[in-house]
Amino acid sequence: MTDHDTKLTLTAGLASVAVSSTLVGLKLWAMSATGALSIAASLADSALDLMMSLGAAAALIYAARPADEDHAFGHSSAEDLAALAQALFITASALLIGWTAGMRLTAPATPELAQEGLGMAVMAASLALTLALVWWQGRVARATGSRVVAADRLHYLGDLLPGLGAIVALWVSARWGLVNVDAWVALAASAVMLYGAAHVGKGAWDALMDRRADPAVIEGIAAIAHGWPGVHGFHDLKTRTAGRRIFVNLHIELDGDQPLREAHDIGAALRQAILRTYPQTDVIIHKDVAPKGGRPGS
Repeated sequence: MTDHDTKLTLTAGLASVAVSSTLVGLKLWAMSATGALSIAASLADSALDLMMSLGAAAALIYAARPADEDHAFGHSSAEDLAALAQALFITASALLIGWTAGMRLTAPATPELAQEGLGMAVMAASLALTLALVWWQGRVARATGSRVVAADRLHYLGDLLPGLGAIVALWVSARWGLVNVDAWVALAASAVMLYGAAHVGKGAWDALMDRRADPAVIEGIAAIAHGWPGVHGFHDLKTRTAGRRIFVNLHIELDGDQPLREAHDIGAALRQAILRTYPQTDVIIHKDVAPKGGRPGS
């Protein structure tokens, strides 16, 4: 990863911490003023966002460290560990919010809400901040392929629906006195959070278990190697993911009678072509002698 990509991911991490800190303060104030469970659900989500954003920022800083003697392939798996922790925190929060909403719906008496106008104003400001953060995280995730930034963006996107729901619940309560809408919104927010946690957790788990890269990436690498000048064939194309990195191992078959320098140049040129197309990869190419009478291709 380039220094520019590292700076982009760090700015996304710091922006996430700043926004989540602001949202926690705003929603805590609004919850104490209104007593709305939908705002409490959004506050709990933002508090967890803050914890996870701090952890994500730390993971991004650690993952940016270069390879060393103890970590020959770098430190990018720290991103997957952070993303898995995010998924677990989101799951716990969603279950707690869902349980609380269920208790309120089944309670014999439903507590009244207050100062709904203040609550709606705070939630609108929160949504504006969240939209700005999501926009920036989307740009960074597309530019760098960072799994942590993408995971962070996913659960902030998940905050938008509960935030809108909280505004609707407060408006309905203020206009018609239907306070149970607040609890139903909280239940919907819980379901959205559980879905997001499953998506983030699966991606992180797959990476930690050395799952192969996206099939489209593998096919693209094979297409580059197929028919590359001087390459008579290739085999054992293997990939694994770690954080935003994709590690590639590829065996190419070359003319065994050609000079070593020519063989080296062919392999080096092929490696550079793969890196230009997929800059997030780390490519190792092994050179084998092509069988006599073999034809180009895999």
